[in-house]
Amino acid sequence: MLRRRAPEEDDAVLIDMASLESGSGSSYGSTAHASEVPSALGAVASMAGKQQVAPSRVGSSAKPPIDFVLVWEEDLRNQESPAQDKTHTHKFWRETFLESLRLAGLNMDQHDVQDETTAVHFILLRAPWAVLCYYAEDLRLKLPLQELPNQASNWSATLLEWLGIPNILLEQVPDTPPEYYSCQFKASKLQWFLGSDNQDTFFTSTKRHQILFEILAKTRYGHKKKGLFGIDQLLAEGVFRAAFPLHDGPFSAVPENSQALGLTQRQVLFQHWARWGKWNKYQPLDHVRQYFGEKVALYFAWLGFYTGWLLPAAVVGTVVFLVGCFLVFSDIPTQELCHSSDGLDMCPLCSDCSFWPLSSACTLAQAGRLFDHGGTVFFSLFMALWAVLLLEYWKRKNATLAYRWDCSDYEDIEERPRPQFAARAPTTALNPVTGEDEPYFPEKRRVHRMLAGSVVLLMMVAVVIMCLVSIILYRAIMAVIVSKSDNAFLSAWAPRIASLTGSVVNLIFIVILSKVYVVLAQVLTRWEMHRTQTAFEDAFTLKVFVFQFVNFYASPVYIAFFKGRFVGYPGNYHTLFGVRNEECAAGGCLIELAQELLVIMVGKQIINNVQEIFVPRLKGCWQKLYSRRRKAGVGAHPAPWEADYDLLPCEGLFHEYLEMGVLGGEGHPRSTKIRAVWIRASSKLWIQSGRWAVILGLHTAGGEEIG
Repeated sequence: MLRRRAPEEDDAVLIDMASLESGSGSSYGSTAHASEVPSALGAVASMAGKQQVAPSRVGSSAKPPIDFVLVWEEDLRNQESPAQDKTHTHKFWRETFLESLRLAGLNMDQHDVQDETTAVHFILLRAPWAVLCYYAEDLRLKLPLQELPNQASNWSATLLEWLGIPNILLEQVPDTPPEYYSCQFKASKLQWFLGSDNQDTFFTSTKRHQILFEILAKTRYGHKKKGLFGIDQLLAEGVFRAAFPLHDGPFSAVPENSQALGLTQRQVLFQHWARWGKWNKYQPLDHVRQYFGEKVALYFAWLGFYTGWLLPAAVVGTVVFLVGCFLVFSDIPTQELCHSSDGLDMCPLCSDCSFWPLSSACTLAQAGRLFDHGGTVFFSLFMALWAVLLLEYWKRKNATLAYRWDCSDYEDIEERPRPQFAARAPTTALNPVTGEDEPYFPEKRRVHRMLAGSVVLLMMVAVVIMCLVSIILYRAIMAVIVSKSDNAFLSAWAPRIASLTGSVVNLIFIVILSKVYVVLAQVLTRWEMHRTQTAFEDAFTLKVFVFQFVNFYASPVYIAFFKGRFVGYPGNYHTLFGVRNEECAAGGCLIELAQELLVIMVGKQIINNVQEIFVPRLKGCWQKLYSRRRKAGVGAHPAPWEADYDLLPCEGLFHEYLEMGVLGGEGHPRSTKIRAVWIRASSKLWIQSGRWAVILGLHTAGGEEIG
């Protein structure tokens, strides 16, 4: 559900259906204005109409199902408030938008729910058969020709079956979606498509939703040069409170016997997938794909693949850690440091600080030995190899899913211009591939805008470097201040306290800068006027990926490669802005590097868990409370659109891809784009992170031996 926010994806197209029978206008339907309709549209609508009344058609209903719902709320208390001017503007935009939808051929019904203070208006949108046929052909949707047996396979299930070992991960999920031979839809060839004799089931719910969203995202409610078009803008302005397709019935009330007939896809997914008790079962990816689309299914396919591949890395990492635990108590240099006499004093941290005993660094040296040993280099080499194999095997699985889900050539053949691009493009030009007039934006102007966006990116990277320098100064100053404390414990642990608090401050900077830059990157990427959704996502991903990599890893790289290299020696210490450069602790910088990564990754995951678990729960409680107030006295059984309106909106999967790519942790409306850019970027980063692991391991281990 969309709810008063500008989504990150905008992949919809509008073709005016008002003049389907008139047959006049340009040759490119997806960019036609209200008064410009291609000459072939009348023929397409007429052909679809003939198919509709053909005697062979069975099961067609007089009233199509509800495909999309628009919602707005009206405050009944302040009818004469100062905000009436804005309210009148919203009302005008809303009426203009709904009238444009009527001209586009959509059927509408309105239902109102009212209490003493608020009236909630629901607009139920339905696409007639002729509209669906026309847009399916215009959008080049692939529809089935012949059914095939499901070809889903799992290497572990095949191996266990061959060995005769019971597979506890395997579960029989009912109503497995079949696979099809398919091709692009043509209304003139309707009779050759599978299931064309039933209008109610020929277009699946996801196809209908895609068509409706295409229309909604391009419909204008004002002048295009002012950006007054699309449901996204209306949601952002508050003209509508929500726009969403309906779920296929409730998810609850599933009988214990999951093989029972009559379960909806939503109930099947809830029973066999979206439950904590199913964490140890294979994911029903084909069911997820059928209900939510390829992009959502691809995310969960990647998540399951990635989680499975983490198992060998976790085993090797645990073994290396246990070796480090053994070396803590058997390493001779560490034992000598811990048992050194109090007569071994180290230089003070500042000119007026006192000397400190070497034996006080015993705990740090032991903790550092957990990670700083020969096994660390082996683990780094293993992770480099693991990252390469992860990428290559994911390519295989990705190609398999793309072929099975019939969207491997989507980017090259089927992708259409973005609606924002089509609406704002200053001119049109002939597409040499399709032979149609399409919206056109000069490439030279786009390059200039991309260069301007690169300058903004460099400025934000400079801000990250400035924050890093401020944290370095903070740690150096804080260590001196704490070391002068009268408390013996604080004085002894001054460098560690300064380092830990500096890591927390760094995490705060990372979170704030990430939020600011993602919003800025969205604005810049829209301004660059990319033609397709793939190009839009690629540009957006590149901007965010480069910045987030610098944002997250600037401090660890400094600690691993630069900290302690420019300290100087007693009597000639180097300074930064008058503050003495910080140096590594007695146990080496590796323990501080591990602490920095621990604070960043664990802290970020804690923040994400709060945002993804507790915040939605709080929002859900508030939403339920609000809906109860609104439904007081209305009825115990709300309509389906009322029940779905009470659900929280889906905010997309981009942040999940971001977490996987940059942090190595776990993280739009429906899209058929199979190759999600963040998966490519995250896979490539795993190779780079493996190489960095080798370099860090060799650097820290070698530095410790030399020291």
